[in-house]
Amino acid sequence: MLRGPALTTLARLYPGVLWRVPEAGSRVFLTFDDGPCPAVTPWVLDTLAAYQAKATFFCTGTQAASHPALLQRIRAEGHTAGHHTWDHADGWRTKPRAWLRSVLLASTLIGGPLFRPPYGHLPPRMAALLGKRFQVVMWDVMAYDFTPGRSGSACARHVLRSARPGSIIVLHENPKSAPCLRQALVPILEGLSRKGLACAALPSPATSR
Repeated sequence: MLRGPALTTLARLYPGVLWRVPEAGSRVFLTFDDGPCPAVTPWVLDTLAAYQAKATFFCTGTQAASHPALLQRIRAEGHTAGHHTWDHADGWRTKPRAWLRSVLLASTLIGGPLFRPPYGHLPPRMAALLGKRFQVVMWDVMAYDFTPGRSGSACARHVLRSARPGSIIVLHENPKSAPCLRQALVPILEGLSRKGLACAALPSPATSR
């Protein structure tokens, strides 16, 4: 989790990047990266619906192109979709021109102003460039559901211990994370509710960036 001085430092290094939502009231913001995935996303959507929870899905272009009906369902059920590069390209390991092309290709297909860089790897030069066009979204709570051997109960405990009003929480809807996610999501939703926190989708600001 990111709080206090660490969050303040990052906000200064990356002005305009969203790490948590200020003045969120009693809301938190679940986000799901790497989909849509036919083995995971329908279950996630069914589970969110059962708890009247909304979320934001950061989709890769390859997955969205392969599963357009799932992207349509995400939006039809009141969730927000953002883009996550075309092929989950790492901004620290990919040449700048190729990485920018991956970002823009995914944006063209998925649409909307919300963008999250894979792994949170955002070169400072790209942060300034992309910030003119998109709302770059990071997080202050990482669930680590992708960690090998991590139990759903450990994942849920970490999220519930770390979340506070305005938190942006990262989960993953991919086959690697699915075993942990399937154990963790319901306890997370129930625990947040007990804390008086409602799960909302990130707003999609209409910007002229």
